[in-house]
Amino acid sequence: MPDQETATTEVFEGISRYFSTRMLIALGCVAAALIIALIIHWIVYRVGFKAAKRSKSRLLERILNRTRAISRIGIMILAIEFTLPLVDMPDSVRTVLDRIVLVTLIGVCGWLVNQLLRSVTDARIARFDLNNEANMDARKVATRMKVLRQGMGMIILLVTIGAMLMTFPDVRAIGVSMFASAGVAGIVIGFAAQPVLSNLLAGIQIALTQPIRIGDAVIMEGEWGWIEEINSTFVVVKIWDWRRLVVPLTQIINKPIQNWSLESQSIIGSVTFFLDYTAPVSDMREKLKEFLKESKHWDGDVQVLQVIDTTLESVQVRALMSAHNSPTAWDLRCEIREKMIGWLQKEHPSALPRRRGEIRIDESDVSFTPTSSAKKGADESGMSDQIKHPEDDPDIASAS
Repeated sequence: MPDQETATTEVFEGISRYFSTRMLIALGCVAAALIIALIIHWIVYRVGFKAAKRSKSRLLERILNRTRAISRIGIMILAIEFTLPLVDMPDSVRTVLDRIVLVTLIGVCGWLVNQLLRSVTDARIARFDLNNEANMDARKVATRMKVLRQGMGMIILLVTIGAMLMTFPDVRAIGVSMFASAGVAGIVIGFAAQPVLSNLLAGIQIALTQPIRIGDAVIMEGEWGWIEEINSTFVVVKIWDWRRLVVPLTQIINKPIQNWSLESQSIIGSVTFFLDYTAPVSDMREKLKEFLKESKHWDGDVQVLQVIDTTLESVQVRALMSAHNSPTAWDLRCEIREKMIGWLQKEHPSALPRRRGEIRIDESDVSFTPTSSAKKGADESGMSDQIKHPEDDPDIASAS
């Protein structure tokens, strides 16, 4: 028992020596600094939200919402950084903790800047109605903001990683290299040949020139769909059957694509009929006008029916009609095609395509050898008189 009491006493003495009065005061200062930092953070954001509510500033409200969590972490790290020298600890441990706090603080700053960027771009995009397909300015702004945000986000990431690496002497050279690559000159000169940065440059070019925009109807790789998303390195095309086509940005710049809504959402659709030469083209033209007036898909702009080609056996008739966007134009084409075929089947079935043929018999190659009885009454008797009937046969008659 005395030995056990002695061991316990030595343990408590060791703990008391380690947690000296100065150490406890230092830890108390760190804890107090954290509490004060959280209180200051709460006060600042409460005042900020009230100011945003009074001024009805959506931008300020977005910034406060997006940065509240990350700024709380940042102010706690600052409080630890300012009070950490008060804590008595070995130099090796202090060096490691200082390095961890500094790297974490750099990462938080980069994250905070990225959230500020997203808040500003989202506030800019929110000023426009993206649900209105005819609002071309909204789609232009949304495309420019999103693409530039992706590009700036990648640059912020490169700067942040470069700054983190610069805190380590052994890898300072790598940090300097990545830091330089974040600049436009560094991208153009040093890394333009690399795929990621090439796509980044292509994204900046798309944001400025806008050959495509979010919501555009396009044909890429033989697939028809809409631009659903533009990222920093690729474009997502929502195909008409809900598949997704992922296209690198460099391909948008280097290869031709079809953009059906670059200037306007309105589009002209066509329906082609292959008909017989007896087709009533004038009646079809009047019927097309009637069908279009009845359709809810027609925008009232274009209505044309023309004979565009002829072949040996048929004529090719094309009907043109317009709609306010490409999906509606597809529905309109299907509707007119179905109604026109039904009308032709009912009223003009002879106008439907047919294959003609001619059979010619040359009389000089055909000879008849009539029997004597047939010769005798050929002029005054009919065909039935020239056929031998069973009852005229004496053998058959005697048997009966």
